[in-house]
Amino acid sequence: MASLTVLSMTAVPDHLRGALTRWLLEVTPQLYVGTISAKVREELWTSVSHCIADGVAVLVHPTDNEQGFTLRTAGPQRRQPVDFDGLLLIAQARAAPAEGQELAKA
Repeated sequence: MASLTVLSMTAVPDHLRGALTRWLLEVTPQLYVGTISAKVREELWTSVSHCIADGVAVLVHPTDNEQGFTLRTAGPQRRQPVDFDGLLLIAQARAAPAEGQELAKA
């Protein structure tokens, strides 16, 4: 059964962007939305994750869980999805302090 899929990417090759427009609408630069089957979604994600290089990609699609969706990421990310007792949360990495600075103590 086809389901709504959202794919957001940054700094990816133009050929990948062109390939995605065969299946999804590019509603804003590098944000793709469409209703596709699970098989097509898996094939597109395989292509994206192999071509991402230094770029970043996030795929969101429906699934049978409490939140009703899941997400996948590829490429170097500051934000990482974390499973917390079945709920998907986003952990954000702290920025490294500049040379000579200390982290503020709580």
